[in-house]
Amino acid sequence: MKALRIATRRSRLALWQAEHVKERLKALHPELDVELVPLSTRGDELLEVSLAKEGGKGLFVKELENALAEGRAEIAVHSMKDVPAELPPGFALAAILAREDPRDAFLSLSHANLAALPAGAVVGTSSLRRQAQIAARYPALEIRPLRGNVDTRLAKLDRGEYAAIVLAAAGLKRLGLEARIRSHLSIEESLPAAGQAALGIECLSARADVVALVQALQDEDASACVRAEREVNRALGGSCTIPLGAFAEARDGHLRLRALVASPDGKRFARAEGEGAAARPEELGLRIAGLLRERGAAEILAALLP
Repeated sequence: MKALRIATRRSRLALWQAEHVKERLKALHPELDVELVPLSTRGDELLEVSLAKEGGKGLFVKELENALAEGRAEIAVHSMKDVPAELPPGFALAAILAREDPRDAFLSLSHANLAALPAGAVVGTSSLRRQAQIAARYPALEIRPLRGNVDTRLAKLDRGEYAAIVLAAAGLKRLGLEARIRSHLSIEESLPAAGQAALGIECLSARADVVALVQALQDEDASACVRAEREVNRALGGSCTIPLGAFAEARDGHLRLRALVASPDGKRFARAEGEGAAARPEELGLRIAGLLRERGAAEILAALLP
């Protein structure tokens, strides 16, 4: 291949991620002409409504997949936590890159952490997963929806609309905004979303030449972890918007996977964890999803349906 086009969202973080992939590919293939194709997605346009009500985080992915299908780009770069658990027929994840910090981050102008917030303080988050875990530990806090890209969310904090907000640490670090983080939520405090902090490269499954080109960017440990996490999500319905956390860690050929499903108010939880072979991550994810079902996850999720 002499040229490669990367479909990406227009947000500053998405462009950083696409540029990062471009630089990695150029380092491996200096002769390759790599171009970004920035696109506006439905998820970026719906700033005042709940993503859960409009179709979920897959709204960030669909326009990029259309560009692949129509031949306007060869690959798309995604935040893996935004990618639906099942890809449409004809599409494939060609590579999953090394993971950034998977934790959630606490940001506030005047408070050091969630425990320091007074009763009634308003905390902003776009995630039902974060909302449930915060509400369970700090029921006196008021949790309100927070939409928009990273800069928009920071501006809302700076205007005093929220006493604090919770964002993914990875995005802040990638944008050089790590200094805005007052503290990190531990994995135990806030179990991350499936795929959080990992970047994925999607292409048409028929493009073996594209798969071969980007395969060198694959991080095997990150790939195994993310595949296990995504299998939990897929087995429990596949939505990116349900209050589900799943986080795997790889060590010496084995994975440790922790997962939970919660009611948005934080009053009901189903939790499970286990270990399995890194070579068979979906098998582990399926087993943990089964444990979650046995411990009440199906009932929790059923209550969320309209």
